[in-house]
Amino acid sequence: MAKTSSGIIRTGIGGWTYEPWRGVFYPEKHPQKWELEYASRRLSSIEINGTYYGAQKPESFAKWFEETPDDFVFSLKAPRYATNRKVLADAGETIQRFFSGGVLELKHKLGATNWQFMPTKKFDPEDFEEFLKLLPNEAGGIALRHAVEVRHESFLSPEFVTLVRRYGVAVVLAADSQHPLIADVTAPFVYARIMGTQEGQPLGYPESALDLWAERARTWASGGTPDGLARVEPVQHDGSPRDVYLYVISGHKVANPEAAMSLSKRVA
Repeated sequence: MAKTSSGIIRTGIGGWTYEPWRGVFYPEKHPQKWELEYASRRLSSIEINGTYYGAQKPESFAKWFEETPDDFVFSLKAPRYATNRKVLADAGETIQRFFSGGVLELKHKLGATNWQFMPTKKFDPEDFEEFLKLLPNEAGGIALRHAVEVRHESFLSPEFVTLVRRYGVAVVLAADSQHPLIADVTAPFVYARIMGTQEGQPLGYPESALDLWAERARTWASGGTPDGLARVEPVQHDGSPRDVYLYVISGHKVANPEAAMSLSKRVA
């Protein structure tokens, strides 16, 4: 985690249980039950993917809270049952169940929630706004942050960007992937997932690419807008500091922890 003169930059990975990381990221014969404890001392955030596929036990969230440092943060992939549906306005019960199902056991370590949509889901302005209305601003006294990961070309629309900005919801910046890249800042924080780590690169990315992403993160955190990223609308920013969540996801996954740690050193 980098505490800049503005927002906080957190760098991390998706999940912590991945067999090829053993003996590469995790030391040889490191106990699997202590992998989260190990990862959370070398990264400042982790995006939990398992919550996308099914409910986790409250005891699990409480255990993850206890195993990680006080300033560590988890982001959560929201349940697919909320987003993989024809009528998004009908997702209210699923959303309510998600936030009452134990996630609040993470307490102040609960970061942003990523609502990921299927690549086939098209932008329907009226229905999407009804979905945004369902996202709670707080639960159990904990302020909530929401980001939407949209993956259909129809979302490359000023109407979409204006809509999510009105509700203070971030658009997930999905970089180095086959999905549309929308770099418009629409919330008091930025949520970026970079997916281009490569085999043969010791740090996952070339050092020049890591330098560039670190510089972009510092620019976002200071309230600026980095150059070289596709936006739907002209630049809009007021200079207000922003927290940044920067996750190294997919790509050559075995190298992702190294890339995330390299980014952490650079933003520091």
